This record gives sequence, structure tokens and C-alpha cells, in this order.
Amino acid sequence: MATPFRTIALIGRYKSRDVAAPLARLGRYLVRAGCEVLVDRQTAEASGVRLFEVADFDAIGRRADLAVVMGGDGSMLSAARELAPHGTPLVGINQGRLGFTTDIEAGSMQASMTAILAGDYQSERRAMVDVRVERGDKVIIRAVGLNDAVVSKGATGRLIEVSVHIDERFVYDLRSDGLIIATPTGSTAYALSSNGPILHPGVSGFALVPICPHTLSNRPITIPDRSRVALSMTHAPDAKLHVDGQPKADLVAGDRVCIRRSRHTVRFIHPPGYDYFDMLRGKLRWSEAPL
Repeated sequence: MATPFRTIALIGRYKSRDVAAPLARLGRYLVRAGCEVLVDRQTAEASGVRLFEVADFDAIGRRADLAVVMGGDGSMLSAARELAPHGTPLVGINQGRLGFTTDIEAGSMQASMTAILAGDYQSERRAMVDVRVERGDKVIIRAVGLNDAVVSKGATGRLIEVSVHIDERFVYDLRSDGLIIATPTGSTAYALSSNGPILHPGVSGFALVPICPHTLSNRPITIPDRSRVALSMTHAPDAKLHVDGQPKADLVAGDRVCIRRSRHTVRFIHPPGYDYFDMLRGKLRWSEAPL
């Protein structure tokens, strides 16, 4: 059976030269397999690999049938935000630490890519969030994320106060260090370290996870991802908005942060044998004997 992936883009960790050797090795293999290979422009500049055609994200989105991300979760998040509007499938080779979204280990990348090119792979779609900040009658920021949107305190260290509405219904006034709105993909990131629930990617929901709430009964909740969340900043000394860990806006009292499910999704390609629970068990070291 002919592979559905004829043109493949290679994207490496941001400003890293460490991906040069494995990237060149994988690129040569793909060429031998009959694929056209593109390399992300920033990756080519940082790694020095000039063996293949260099392309920006717009060209990759228009031309590539598959993008291979060599890095960690941050690299995958960045590529996902750029390529989601184009619908380009993504597969990750872990060059980072945990790698919840980059599930091919570097030592098995050629074997995994051989199977994927032969049509032996799993495919799934992951939800994203659209985020906007309203200040008065103007929208000052728009952003899209795969992991989460986070409203949090700044360098002053003072609690912020947020009025939370879901589908225009009042939920609570929250005094805390912040609030995380996480997708299932992001439920194993910052939200997990803040005692949020792990959401299976097949769950159509978002997790709202308070960060160090002043009232201890403010617990994480899960809502349908068709819901629209609005956060009104009532007290915001040096408050910040981050999307997928990237700073997006300095917030002031009166700002309104609106979060909804994006019309874009990310399509992940997994190698044969991928199992979500096996991934969690390995990354989170479940079932290990105590020391």
C-alpha cells in the first residue's frame, strides 16, 4: 500500500544544535524511502542542517502530509499551534524529558517511521482552545493553545481575584494565585502539578484548576468543552495571561478573559503499539515499587 505521507517536514527543538545528527539521519532515511523532505526554517538555521529544502510554517502547512517534531512537549505545542489551521498531522520523536506528546523514543525512530510510512499507525484528534482578552469594548489579544490558558499572579506575589462565569452563569469568585483552564492534552501539564484531574484525550471536556486557592473548598472541576468560560478580573495586581506557557498579556482590573473550544484540532499520529495508559504508567512511574 502506498504511504499517505509523501512530503514530510522535520521540525526540531527551538534553537537547538543537538537535533542536527538525528535530524539529518532521519531525513536521509526518508529520502531513501521515496519521500520529499522539508526542514523548518528555524530548525535549519539553528542546527546547520542544509541537506533538504528549507520551508517556513506556512509552506509546511500547504505542502507537507506529515510533520515530524524532534524535541519535547514544548516543541510539539509550538508546531501544533502553527500547523493546526492547515490540518497537518504531527508525530513526535522525544528529544526532551517527559514527552507526553512526543511518544517515539529516539532509538526507535527509524523503525517507527518505517511502520508509519507503511500505514501502520494510530491517529487521534486533540481539542484546542481559543482565548481572547477584552478590555472595554476592544479585543486586545487573541491566541490559540493546545495545553491550557492560565491567568495568574505576577512578580508582586499578591493574590488575584477572578469572577468565573460558564455559559454566562456565575460560578464563583476566586481568590488565588491563579486559574488554569486545561484541555485533555494539557491535563498532564501545569494542571496536573496543581492537583487537577487527568482527562483522557477522548473526553470532550476542560478542567478548571485553581492554583493555591485562598478558600480550600475551591476544587478542580471538569466541564463540557462546548462551554464558554469567562474570567472577569476584579483585583489584578500584576496579573498575567499565559497560553501554552507563553506570555500573552498583562491583565488589569476590568479585563475579561474568554476561553472556548477552538474550531481547529490537532491530529496526532502514533506509532504501532501506542497505548495512552501505558504512556501514563511510564511517564508518571505508576506501579513502581517504593524505594
